[in-house]
Amino acid sequence: MPDLARDGWAVFPSDTAVLDWVAAALPLARAAVADPVQRAKGLVCEGTWFVGVDALDNDASGAVRGTPLRGAVRDAAEQLFGPLPLHPAQVSVVWPGYPRPRDGESDAAFRYRQRRDGAHLDGLLPEGPDRRRFFREPHAWIMGLPLTDSPIEASPLVVWRGSHHILRRALRRACQGHPPERWSDLDLTDAYSSARSEVFESCERVEVHATPGQGYLLHRLALHGVAPWAGSENATSDGRMIAYFRPILPGGAAQSLEVE
Repeated sequence: MPDLARDGWAVFPSDTAVLDWVAAALPLARAAVADPVQRAKGLVCEGTWFVGVDALDNDASGAVRGTPLRGAVRDAAEQLFGPLPLHPAQVSVVWPGYPRPRDGESDAAFRYRQRRDGAHLDGLLPEGPDRRRFFREPHAWIMGLPLTDSPIEASPLVVWRGSHHILRRALRRACQGHPPERWSDLDLTDAYSSARSEVFESCERVEVHATPGQGYLLHRLALHGVAPWAGSENATSDGRMIAYFRPILPGGAAQSLEVE
């Protein structure tokens, strides 16, 4: 079984509390996907991906329509850094044909999405015309809650086993000698690029699959992405739909890189 601390992710068995939450959340997720305003800003890659950032109407506890977010996956998350306020969940939806080119995306970026699953580290944000990387949004963890039942071939989450160890060491080295309160302002592009190359050379690429009622936690520093849709072209209109929570660490970049 994968272990969060060792491997960088963990999948939790189906839980009735999570199933209850999914039943309450799915209609709201569908409404978000159908909303013209949400679609205008969230539907990309020629209609094959709805990014859905902050699209779900949940409260700060994660509850939707009075249904609480409970279960083993939530308990495990809270054991890491205690209870944290939750943002409106991302509703990430993928349909057959993903990936297609995204508006404004270079040929190299599109090839990277095809060949490397668009692998990235959440919170390390590209800024400016040169897309330099800064650790502006250090998360406590990433929780994925599938809302629809899809086969593993339908653009699963991809994670590189043990990549969080490599990225933590590399980014921490790049920050050494600077005051911890300034770490979020440091240009970490070169350190990140080098560490990512090391991950591709030395870490196993794993496709992570779960069904409604299950949930998974991803380590905050794990390199991850989304695989191309490799299954049948037949899919429900819902597509492969997953709700993601990524609460921000109150201690910022320093807390993220100091804690294993």
